[in-house]
Parts: sequence; C-alpha cells; structure tokens
Amino acid sequence: MGIKALAAVAVLGGLIGGGTALALAPMVAPGGPSGEMVRSYLLDHPEVIPEAMQRLQDREQGKAVAAISGDLTKAFGNAYSGNPKGDVTLVEFYDYNCGYCRASLPLLKQLVQADPKLRIVYRELPILAPSSKAAARMSLLAAAQGKFLAFHDALYAGGPVSDATIAAAARAARVDTTKLAAFQPQADAEIARNMEAAGRLGLNGTPSWIVGNRVLSGALPIEQLQKAIADARNG
Repeated sequence: MGIKALAAVAVLGGLIGGGTALALAPMVAPGGPSGEMVRSYLLDHPEVIPEAMQRLQDREQGKAVAAISGDLTKAFGNAYSGNPKGDVTLVEFYDYNCGYCRASLPLLKQLVQADPKLRIVYRELPILAPSSKAAARMSLLAAAQGKFLAFHDALYAGGPVSDATIAAAARAARVDTTKLAAFQPQADAEIARNMEAAGRLGLNGTPSWIVGNRVLSGALPIEQLQKAIADARNG
C-alpha cells in the first residue's frame, strides 16, 4: 500500500474516532507493519467505513450550512412559528404535496409548545408536482402579507393540493390574491434561492431539516429533533 493510501486510512481513523485511530496509528507510522495489516484490519472491521463516510458527509454538510446559515434562518415574511427571537432556529424544507411533511405538522407544534426558546423557519421546496409550485407561490404571498401560518394550516387541512384547495386556503387565511401576478417574480426568486441552497446542502427530498450546522432528512421522531436542537443550543 502506498503512502497516499496509508494517509487515507489514517484520515479514515480520525473521522471515526479515537479508538480506531489509535488502532490504525502503528500501521501507518513510518517503519510500522505493512499495508496488508491495514487491509486486514478494514476487512475485519468493515463497519468503520460507512461510519467514517457518514462523518465525512456530516462534516462537509456542516461547512456548507455554516457558509449560508444567515440566509437559511432568515424567514421570508412571517414564514416561521415559535419564538421570533428564539436562541435556536430549526429550518424545515418542505413541499405541500409531501405526505411526510403533513405527518410532521403535529410534531412541529409539539416542539414549539415544549420549547419556548425555539423558532421554526419554513422554506418552500416545491419539487414533487406542478401543483407544489403553485402552492409555494401562494404560500409566499401569504407570508409576505403576514398570514403564513393561517394559509399553511388551511392548505394542509384541505386535502390533496389543487387549484381549488389552494384558493380555498387563501380565502380562509384572507390572503389578497389579486396581488399574486405582480408578486410571482418575487416568489419565484425565493423558490430559486431555496432550490440553490438545497443543492449546496445535498438535500434530495422533503422534509429536510437544518439545525445548528446539522442536516437531517425525512420524517423523524420528536426525540431526534429535540436532541439536535439541544446539541445546537449547547454547542
């Protein structure tokens, strides 16, 4: 095994943690045992490889989040819930056609009720259907008019997303829909920014969550989100 390969193994050990790093250290030290021993160790402990790759991915995503965190945590209009001056912000990238996003609604309300210092920012990521983008545009218009949560909850409560349910939710939230045409370029610019951020962060579905410098994906148990929030608060 060459010097570059040995160095890669050393990095792998560092990513995994102290125990494995110490186990690999004699193997990669100058004059240490041959690369065959490193290969043998990895073959005997293959579980360290995906663990290391996950740590590497988390580290790289953390750098990407840190680079754009100011933009991520700044709500569009009033597209947030919880404490507007909270000490921790949980960002949700969501799509109104996403069943897992719908299923997460009670969880988000529980988080806000249980944590008076938490702020949740909602970011439109309309990727699942053409109606997703129409819903996102109206949702952003509602947020610009200070009526986001009313529209958000009404649309989710209205069943499958369609032109009719979008219009009904807008009426329920008292959104001035006569301004939609003029507002559309602004809405589309915000959606494009969210799409770009999602690409930089490696998000490939909804819901996706950002808290502190961590990226989480999918419908998660409340305990996992609470732990991530606590880590961000204490970190």
